[in-house]
Amino acid sequence: MSRKFVIYVDVDDTLIRTVGRKQIPIPSCADYVRQQFAQGHTLYCWSRGGEEYARNVAISLGIADCFVSFLPKPDVLLDDRLEQSLAHCEFVHPNNAAQAAISPDRDDST
Repeated sequence: MSRKFVIYVDVDDTLIRTVGRKQIPIPSCADYVRQQFAQGHTLYCWSRGGEEYARNVAISLGIADCFVSFLPKPDVLLDDRLEQSLAHCEFVHPNNAAQAAISPDRDDST
């Protein structure tokens, strides 16, 4: 069985683009969320706009059921390894979501 990952998904300029008052979905990112959920990974949706905003966008895209929870992005991070707190993360840019794959052989020792 392959390792399961915890994935945090941003809203603005990741799941949607906003032009004026119009929200434009980014289908490749919504598809990425569905694929990762189908593979059994744990997904959280977060945004500087807060948990309600994140939830509402996910609902509008039909992917709310893929997320364990909806969160605001942190303002402060308390961690004993601050300079390395996200060094273990694999980043997927929205433009690359259609062909993105999580590396199963990553070093998670940090």
